[in-house]
Amino acid sequence: MSQEAIITRVFDAPRETVWRYFTEPELFAAWFGTPPFTTPPDRVEMDVRPGGRWSATMVSEEDGSELPFRGEFLEIVEGERIVQTFEDVQDETNKLVETLTTTLEDAGEGKTRVTYHQTGHMRAEEYRAVEDGVAGFYDQLAEHLARG
Repeated sequence: MSQEAIITRVFDAPRETVWRYFTEPELFAAWFGTPPFTTPPDRVEMDVRPGGRWSATMVSEEDGSELPFRGEFLEIVEGERIVQTFEDVQDETNKLVETLTTTLEDAGEGKTRVTYHQTGHMRAEEYRAVEDGVAGFYDQLAEHLARG
């Protein structure tokens, strides 16, 4: 049985703006992390094209510990869809990867519906933790979008 994490959220911003927050390193860094973790802009790299690589490292403001993430973009549909892999950077012996699909849709009145779907090889409780984590990231994104 396949396990998965799914989060759907409506943001009060046009799709083009939300897309930029997912594909431009400086904007991505602004929301990727929850306290005490933040992602310095210089710790994000994105080559947003099929076959392009991405990486982001969250840094704890409390003790300086780091949480690195990386993967490959598999599919890019400008303004609509991002399919990418997520690799376990902290365990180089783990060759299993997760697949993340982010879909952006117009939700009317200048709003955007974002659906995050992650599948792969984790246990059900790990996917529940992923959903909680992504919800926290999306709270940060909503705050940044509200500031304009």
